[in-house]
Amino acid sequence: MVITKTPFRISFFGGGTDYPLWYRHNGGAVLSATIDKYCHIICRHLPNFFDHNFLIRYSQTETVKTVQDIKHPSVRACLQFLNYTRGIELVHTGDLPARSGLGSSSTFTVGLLLALYALRGEIVSKKKLALDAIHVEQNLIGEHVGSQDQTAAAFGGFNRITFGGPADILVESIPLSQSALIPFEKSLMLFFTGVSRTASVIAEDQLKRIGKKADEYRRMLQLVSEAHTILSCANINGRAFGTLLHEAWLIKKSFSPRVSSPLVDDIYADARAAGAIGGKILGAGGGGFMLFCVPPSRQDAVKRRLGKLLHVPFRFEHLGSHIINNTPSSL
Repeated sequence: MVITKTPFRISFFGGGTDYPLWYRHNGGAVLSATIDKYCHIICRHLPNFFDHNFLIRYSQTETVKTVQDIKHPSVRACLQFLNYTRGIELVHTGDLPARSGLGSSSTFTVGLLLALYALRGEIVSKKKLALDAIHVEQNLIGEHVGSQDQTAAAFGGFNRITFGGPADILVESIPLSQSALIPFEKSLMLFFTGVSRTASVIAEDQLKRIGKKADEYRRMLQLVSEAHTILSCANINGRAFGTLLHEAWLIKKSFSPRVSSPLVDDIYADARAAGAIGGKILGAGGGGFMLFCVPPSRQDAVKRRLGKLLHVPFRFEHLGSHIINNTPSSL
């Protein structure tokens, strides 16, 4: 039995420039971090005692005889990609809801691939894990997704990820001292809007408009560099970081009318009125989680103003997708 633990991510800057349609011609970059909220995949070879060959448990339960019969697109595609024919039992649990802007779909794919490789006795690098997950989602499933979520989930940590060029994907860790990291971490607040959405639908609409938004995408790239500079200082200027978040949110809203909604706009306005410097909706938009940069002195006021929303405290994590159990089966 193999158990993998894969973190969800928060993307701060550069979202949208990680789509191949953009970065293969223009280059792309994101600034993101993984957090201490996880997707767990429990996977083992299924003993030959059952009428079915595959038992898949997530929000639904599937018992099927062939890989082709599996309805879950990522499970089916991952098994096909690795040419799996031997029976599998798979169980998924997650700390946070799906379709909420934290890269949950890609986190699942990364964790599943790591588990399947481990079941075959193979060790894979973080980069191969990321590239395999990108291939599965973009090419085999045909999802309208970028390349940052898979990379963040595989590598973990606080990173600047560059897309395009000879390396295709380059992950640069941003070293933050504890004296800088802890105050910065405490200045960030995560809230769940209660609205789930399908990111691929929003992304498809955004990609249709990408040619008309070249200036906005280039500014998104600049914001990655400016935020990186702020984070490289011994004392992080939280107000400056929050101001950049606010600018990035205004740009992101212009990518597609599906990115925001009256509900999201009201939440954002309420948070700013209560003292948030800046913020954004995470992921493609439309709902899910919202992140705000808030001075500690104003956080109680923001909580009160957004009292109907679930506040989710978090910390950064640095391991990425990893195996927490690998026990050989005797069957």
